[in-house]
Amino acid sequence: MPRSLNSVASRARRKKILKQAKGYFGRRKNVWTIAKNAVEKAMLYSYRDRKVKKRNFRALWIARINAGARINGMSYSQFMGKVKSNSIDLNRKVLADLAMNHPDAFKAIVNKIK
Repeated sequence: MPRSLNSVASRARRKKILKQAKGYFGRRKNVWTIAKNAVEKAMLYSYRDRKVKKRNFRALWIARINAGARINGMSYSQFMGKVKSNSIDLNRKVLADLAMNHPDAFKAIVNKIK
């Protein structure tokens, strides 16, 4: 029985990878083996960094809340403890936005929990 090659599928597979490598520098965009390695690495980074992004944003929100709380004479941990005990249901994203863009509203929250 003669050997059967599915060149249609092979070409489609290569075109898909090269399309994903569009915009890369040098041979990473047009040489199959190099593009395949670059795209695989990029996919690993994108998978990993979707999780890391959540950590980074939480750290940013905490830093902003801490800065706002310290301006009003409290530490971050004291502030968050009193927010929870007074059952104020605002998450860190909203509190960070208030501390950054609406300091008067944030000060009102601090005054309420003091």
